[in-house]
Amino acid sequence: MTKQVGDTQIQRETGAMRVYAILRDEILTMKLSPGEPIDEISLAERFSLSRSPIREALVRLSADGLVLISPNRTTSVAPMDFGRIPEFLDALDLLQRVVTRLAAIHRTPEEMQAIFKAQKAYEKACAACIKSGDSQSMIEKNYEFHMIIAAAGHNIYFADLYRRLLEEGRRMLHLHFKFQTLDEHLTAEEISSDHVDIVHAIELRDAELAEKYAHLHATQFKGRFMQFLDRNLTANIPLNYPSHTPV
Repeated sequence: MTKQVGDTQIQRETGAMRVYAILRDEILTMKLSPGEPIDEISLAERFSLSRSPIREALVRLSADGLVLISPNRTTSVAPMDFGRIPEFLDALDLLQRVVTRLAAIHRTPEEMQAIFKAQKAYEKACAACIKSGDSQSMIEKNYEFHMIIAAAGHNIYFADLYRRLLEEGRRMLHLHFKFQTLDEHLTAEEISSDHVDIVHAIELRDAELAEKYAHLHATQFKGRFMQFLDRNLTANIPLNYPSHTPV
């Protein structure tokens, strides 16, 4: 009897992880639009699971800030509040400068090798993205690259704040990379050139240079993303700005 209970628990956890991974990918790549309702019954039918592992997956996605679960138990994809993008980009710029500067000061030889490895993995993902048009791997490798740098700064508080910003900005990165790869002459080397400069400065242990390149990287991302918005490529994406009830 105990074994059966254990097997059921394992199956439920495995099912929840599978649902979480698939829905997370669909949200980050905008296959599920911001604000789109999520129906537990439909998901249970789609994945051939009970509603219990579906709820577990949705709770985890909620913790990631990717879905909203309201008090009346309705669930939807988290909206993207483009009105707060300037605030987000300012915060990203500041924390990126901090963690990159600290990495240049505190990184160990082993951490430097991990940074080199992460950069090569990012370049490979960039090349694959240009060829396939699928940016998900590139977004993941970009996240891993910056978080390895943050870890090398040896300040868990800055690293955690930075992680939260990178997590929140993944859908922005998808839109940004989608726009960037419209250039048919774009190469993987061009996309990753900012990362190469950052890695070089960290290798030199030049904190000032590392911070400078981190700032330039954030500034260029901000400029390209605002250019993307100006092109109105988001016209078909429901933004669902949160309503503000008058006081």
